[in-house]
Amino acid sequence: MKKLKMTINARDKISHINREIYGNFTEHLGRCIYNGIYVGEDSDIPNTRGIRNDIVEAFKEIGMPVLRWPGGCFADEYHWRDGIGEKSQRPKMINTNWGGVTEDNSFGTHEFFDLCEQVGCEPYIAGNVGSGTVEELSKWVEYMTSDSICPMADERRKNGREKAWKLKYLGIGNENWGCGGNMTPEYYVSLYKQFRSFCKNHSGNELYPIACGPNSSDYNWTEVMMKNLKSQYQWQAKGLALHFYSIPDWNNKGKATEFDEDEYYRLLGTVYFTDELLTRHTEVMNRYDPDCEVALIVDEWGNWFDVEDGTNPGFLFQQNAMRDAITAAISLNTFNAHSGRVKMANIAQAVNVLQSVILTEGEALVKTPTFYVFKLFKGHQEGELVYSHIENEKISSYNVPAVSQSVSVKDNVMTVTLSNCSLNEDYEIETDILGFDAKQAEAQIINAEVHAFNDFNKQEQVTAKPYEVKVEGGKLKLTLPACSVVAVTLK
Repeated sequence: MKKLKMTINARDKISHINREIYGNFTEHLGRCIYNGIYVGEDSDIPNTRGIRNDIVEAFKEIGMPVLRWPGGCFADEYHWRDGIGEKSQRPKMINTNWGGVTEDNSFGTHEFFDLCEQVGCEPYIAGNVGSGTVEELSKWVEYMTSDSICPMADERRKNGREKAWKLKYLGIGNENWGCGGNMTPEYYVSLYKQFRSFCKNHSGNELYPIACGPNSSDYNWTEVMMKNLKSQYQWQAKGLALHFYSIPDWNNKGKATEFDEDEYYRLLGTVYFTDELLTRHTEVMNRYDPDCEVALIVDEWGNWFDVEDGTNPGFLFQQNAMRDAITAAISLNTFNAHSGRVKMANIAQAVNVLQSVILTEGEALVKTPTFYVFKLFKGHQEGELVYSHIENEKISSYNVPAVSQSVSVKDNVMTVTLSNCSLNEDYEIETDILGFDAKQAEAQIINAEVHAFNDFNKQEQVTAKPYEVKVEGGKLKLTLPACSVVAVTLK
């Protein structure tokens, strides 16, 4: 067994880890909303006003801080008025982006805010810029957030909601470089500022406007946005949204549970590219915004594989294996490391689509390996990132780091998260801890064969279990098994 030396200095506080880094994304795509989160009031599946009770409890279990809706590409064809009022009277629509299915709009604005209130998370609305109008988005903001005597607030009251909701996060457009309108950054930034001008703060509600950011490594998009987003006195956006999916080959994505060792390490190389991506976009943003007034928002990220056999190709349903737990841990550790600029990250997607934390089939519900990573890492939420360094080694022909890590402190509790992506090497980790008097340690581990996954109506193959670690004399000692994720809590 190889030994790796790690150092933690709790006196060296680097940045604050916003809880929103552990966010999720939901879209009207496949079975994410309908027959996923929302089953309707008449369903035999236990629900509260049509929203599955077990999903709400699962979201609470991982401390879900923020939820983005209604898309995704769907956002730029969604017209919010179709999703309010008496459900039997709501117009039907065709979801042209995802499978061409007909939706009845029974899940709309009121239902989404109800979901967020049940979970206790912040709502994040993605507004329609691609096919919508300035007036349409302006009125939606008024409908959601105004308590005044005005047409939109009166209409909301007539539809059963007396008091306005609190809405912090507002995305103005989605992927406007692609499915949101195939725009150039120069065109979009002008359009953004027009839309932004008419999205007002009502009744004490203060919006946190988020502009469409780059697709992966499109650094020019970031350059144009940052060059043009500031007026004479202030920034016109508080966030810039980056999208990045871990897909080594768009033409051959592979299956979630069927892959060889080379494919495994190749995917990890793509996931580790997140660090370079965030570093380079941050460098561009720093030239225009050295005080970090504009956050980098990674509001779509995760693994994207081929759909499971026998499922609708437009529904993007994929399984979730131990491999996904490893990549989720690497990604979250990376977001923590960049938390000086990265203030939110939303995995795609919460239920039944891409790298989901939850899968459902009828009454059955599965908590995926990715779910358990989010559960183990939630101790980082609102913590202070502190210095940590590990004498790492590179493995495989893709030269990926064997171990990823991050460390935070909150309320005199230290959280240490580690992942070992090696498929055959255990590591003995000995850690010197400076500036923190650790008296006791508890740990949880996720460890399974790399292809293992949790399936419906079967015993869980991948879950979190208690794990023994030692702390004495200012040192933390543990064994990090191959293909594992560990979270240690020190007090």
